[in-house]
Amino acid sequence: MRAPLSWLRDFAPFSGDPADLASALSGLGLVVEGIETVGEGLAEVVVARVLATRPHPNADKVQLVDVDAGDGAPLQIVCGAFNFSAGDLLPLAPVGARLPGGMDIGRRKVRGQWSNGMLCSGAELHLGPDADATGIMILNRDLTPGTPLVDALGIVADMVFDLDVTPNRPDALCVAGVARDLAAALKLPFAIPEPAALLADDEPRPVSVAVEAADLCPIFTAAVLGGVTVCPSPSWLARRLTLAGMRPINNVVDVSNYVMLELGQPNHPYDLDRLPGRGFSVRRARPGEALVTLDGVERRLGGDDCLICGAEGTPVGIAGIMGGSSSEISATTSTVALEAAWFDPVAIARSSKRLGLRTEASIRFERGVDPEGVDRAVARFCQLAGEVAGATLAGTTVDVRTEVPRSARVVVRTSRVNALLGTALSPSEVSGYLQPIGFLCTPTGEGDFRVDIPSWRPDSEREIDVVEEVARHHGYTRIERTVPPVTRVGRLTPYQRDRRRVREILVGAGLAEAWASSFLAPEDLARAGLAPDAVEVENPLAGEESLLRPSLLPGLLRAVAFNADHRRPDVALFEIGHVFGRPAMGEQLPTEPENLAVALGRGDAPDTVRMWSALVEELGLTDMRLEADARPGLHPTRSARIVVGGDVAGAIGEVGPQVLAAHGIEGRVGWFEVDLRLLLDAARRPATYRPVSRFPSADMDLAFVVDDATPAADVEATLARAGGELLEHLELFDVFRRPELGGGRSLAWRLRFSALDHTLAEDELTRLRAQAIEAVTTAHPARLRG
Repeated sequence: MRAPLSWLRDFAPFSGDPADLASALSGLGLVVEGIETVGEGLAEVVVARVLATRPHPNADKVQLVDVDAGDGAPLQIVCGAFNFSAGDLLPLAPVGARLPGGMDIGRRKVRGQWSNGMLCSGAELHLGPDADATGIMILNRDLTPGTPLVDALGIVADMVFDLDVTPNRPDALCVAGVARDLAAALKLPFAIPEPAALLADDEPRPVSVAVEAADLCPIFTAAVLGGVTVCPSPSWLARRLTLAGMRPINNVVDVSNYVMLELGQPNHPYDLDRLPGRGFSVRRARPGEALVTLDGVERRLGGDDCLICGAEGTPVGIAGIMGGSSSEISATTSTVALEAAWFDPVAIARSSKRLGLRTEASIRFERGVDPEGVDRAVARFCQLAGEVAGATLAGTTVDVRTEVPRSARVVVRTSRVNALLGTALSPSEVSGYLQPIGFLCTPTGEGDFRVDIPSWRPDSEREIDVVEEVARHHGYTRIERTVPPVTRVGRLTPYQRDRRRVREILVGAGLAEAWASSFLAPEDLARAGLAPDAVEVENPLAGEESLLRPSLLPGLLRAVAFNADHRRPDVALFEIGHVFGRPAMGEQLPTEPENLAVALGRGDAPDTVRMWSALVEELGLTDMRLEADARPGLHPTRSARIVVGGDVAGAIGEVGPQVLAAHGIEGRVGWFEVDLRLLLDAARRPATYRPVSRFPSADMDLAFVVDDATPAADVEATLARAGGELLEHLELFDVFRRPELGGGRSLAWRLRFSALDHTLAEDELTRLRAQAIEAVTTAHPARLRG
């Protein structure tokens, strides 16, 4: 939103340093992104008439121009623009002038020809953001050569504030709204002048209005103006529009834009003689209906779009967004039908987004314009149209209204204001901040107020919204920073601490943490060997990823495959994330446990078991075991279920060959996935001090041949019991099958023994070895492999 200072002064007597005004605006939340100075440095620029043009003898891209700067004598200028001809009036910066931006004009020779000044474009004169930079500015032919440009155009030095208006402040999308806020902050009087009444025409020309879609358009006002002369706008009007960032078109359209920028109420003028049926109707669009809008584009409409139509139902505009080209104002227009309305913000936002058409009008309507400001906007349009286009009121204004949203009325407690802001404001100070911005305060006793929210502030509906207004006008910088009293020191829960510890352990073991998407495609489950029974999302972010992951396997396999494609086949990853299952009996929401998964590229089952054992050991967990079992997505004979305290908590092993082939992964991939909550809730061995032996330890390896039905975990548990207190460490280090084993498999363990008070003798080690062998062969169908 661009707000010229001269326009703001129409509503309040602003003075002082513009930088201070900008600081006040920013403090109110209307952040000033820039201040533009316009109109300075033009005192020496004059109006010049083109006498003749001729080619430059030594250059093709410039021409020689003879101009009359007011003294009748031809003055030669070298110019690179060709958009003018003899008789046109142009801005001339004579020798010695200094243009805005610091450009000094001197007498210069260009390819052998003297240039005695410079013909200027609007951009070179800094006449606004939309000033044309492609050619020389052509002036009104009624001007006199030699006239200073500032007098010819009525230019007054001005400041323009470029404001960043947030979506919750529709009232600040107009000059009057910005002036109201700023005047209240600076304790200045504010007033919107009442528009002068327009003279009535002796020949009334009525206009009909029929509103069929009252839910989309609760307010519709139409007025007819006759005796209109369409021509370029006067310089003051064109100047203000240009400063505000809009391009002047003609006096009627410019008045419409002027009223929108000034009061925040979009409106639209139609040529009544080109309006079908010489009247208006408002309805929903029919599916497949089309309309060519003012930008020349054919728009395909739908049943949710609101249309402005002629009396016969022919569309002439998309309500609240853009008018149609069939009844636009042209040079031949003499009678104008003005439309001003209040449209449902949600409907306008929906249509604007679907059509990909965002306009100055739609921006205001979708944020919410003032429903009580329609009449003022119509009166202001009529006043200005009478001044600049000779218009007269040709008939009675037609006003169709149904129920519109009412402004809120809330109770505001001074005690609550102070509690939220950390201030000590009195009731009179609170009301003193609110009254100037239109929030009517009626005391109800005990420092409380009944506050009537103004109609131009649809963003304020609750007490907290009013408290924010008090904070804005009191000044955020005046609110002291205080530290709230500490009643409880924040800390991590035991589960959060343990989860961090799991991360530390795995990172310390050389793994990298991965984050995969929670959304999967149905084919992702099939490739991972998982059942298709997953929770389906009704409105997925991507249409092809419509399922919530039931396992971390698909995502981590994609990560392993990606790394393998980039020559990192041995990547080791882990992920902690939520998985999703069908709702439990009597529940509506899916289950959402948090799982831990580890994927070891080029890792086999023993590697994975060692990683699992290291994690369990570091966490000090007990009462958990691995039981051989074929698990979905894993190798049928190299997988097991993880049992924690009697409950199946996850799976461990190698990823199945078909699953690896589906992901393009060569070799083996070790895998385990476990419910993290069940894992961390498992029993822990007490943390006790164990002295370190200063005597050497002794290792022995024992290999047993067992059948496939015997879990390695059971054999390991037997060895642990047989080793007793002298067993310091136990590790399964080798598993293999050979025909000579008779269909079984070989499991090899390394046992480490150590005593605290002596070095183990040979006879002790022999006894421990025999004790371990006997325990295994007695408890299991196993034999020692020679």
